[in-house]
Amino acid sequence: MPSNDARILLHTVVPTAAVGAVATVVSGVVAGGKGALGGVVGTLVVILFMGIGQLVLQRTAKSLPHLFQAMGLMLYTAQLLVLFIFLALLKNTTLFDFKAFAFTLLAATVVWVAAQARAYMKAKISYIDPGNTGSKS
Repeated sequence: MPSNDARILLHTVVPTAAVGAVATVVSGVVAGGKGALGGVVGTLVVILFMGIGQLVLQRTAKSLPHLFQAMGLMLYTAQLLVLFIFLALLKNTTLFDFKAFAFTLLAATVVWVAAQARAYMKAKISYIDPGNTGSKS
């Protein structure tokens, strides 16, 4: 993974994990052990799910750069729809507190997207490939 990609991923995972830790503690205080478990599961779902999406987006940017923006919009839309379906499927679970899970999932997703946008704005990514001379020899 190139250094820009790793840096962007790091700058999105760390704030998301921090918010997830705070949400887990708050959920544990409010709803007990099941609330804390719901907070942990919500944080892990966001980090894994959005992290996989980030890796897919980075590979798309390298192999098909002309589709990067469209792929990014499609990926975010699909991720939010799948997270919504995931919430609907786990609505009646008794393994953990669903409200703690849902609020943690929401908070972690918002922080992930905001941190990712900030990381991309701060990254110094070259728009021109210096190795590409333009000739097809």
